[in-house]
Amino acid sequence: MRDFRWPPPPDGGPRTYGPGPSGPRTGRPALPEPETEVITTPHGVELERLVTGSGKPTTVFAHGIAHGIATTRPLGSGVVGRKVFFQFRGHGRSAAPAGPWGYPDLARDLRAVADLTGAGRAVGMSLGAGALARLLTDSPQRFDRAVFFLPSAFDAARPASARQRIAELVTAVNDSDVSGVAELIAAETPVPVRNTPAAWAYLRTRIDQLLRDGLAAELVDLADAVPVPDPAALAAVTARVLVIGCVGDDLHPAETAERLAAAIPGAALHVYDRPGVLWNQRTDLRQRVSGFLNEPI
Repeated sequence: MRDFRWPPPPDGGPRTYGPGPSGPRTGRPALPEPETEVITTPHGVELERLVTGSGKPTTVFAHGIAHGIATTRPLGSGVVGRKVFFQFRGHGRSAAPAGPWGYPDLARDLRAVADLTGAGRAVGMSLGAGALARLLTDSPQRFDRAVFFLPSAFDAARPASARQRIAELVTAVNDSDVSGVAELIAAETPVPVRNTPAAWAYLRTRIDQLLRDGLAAELVDLADAVPVPDPAALAAVTARVLVIGCVGDDLHPAETAERLAAAIPGAALHVYDRPGVLWNQRTDLRQRVSGFLNEPI
């Protein structure tokens, strides 16, 4: 019998019982934590930022709720030019101004980072996809290309299951409940990989970051917000757009991706046939995003 346990065993890998792999295991993260900087935006909110690569074009990457720079970095693999990653308010080392917050606030964060770096392209993941959609309703010509990966909300609030999970995670983080955080983060990984060295490395990295930096309590109310109340506002978007969803993901329903793609003129839609895209289809996802962004105009 094999099971998931927290805290992890001393060797950093999952403790197993009975016959199984005997090779060395490691809990070391795949990517070292990068050195970031904190910038002051025109709207007065300090945001954590990481800039990699060089040359043109410049692409900004926006993460999901309770995630951050480390989660969006894989989406930039193979993307040419300069890549700008940042943490939304209430995440990482970014400031947490007094709430309540809404998607207009997140769109303002995203716009500021893009403007300060001259980014003409954007990738939004989950929460970041909602912020990107909201930004484009206000400035439909702001980007020339945009990728929406696993939008969690669009013209309606997140599913109830997602809102509950966010509330539980924020509470566990702020209570320094390591086991509670571990259980909630572990649930993000597909069952077949949940007790593997890669999953443990991911788990360790997420827990370390969340317990070190915390999560703002305002994120709980943000989970009930609607990014774009009127989808017709996206009809004026001029960017080339790719929307990526997947079936079977309760936190990121495929129907949300489909409605978003239908609202943007000429948007391309790709829906994976099972959840856990970053685990099960990582190479294809990277190639799909980079191929779309790198394609000559």
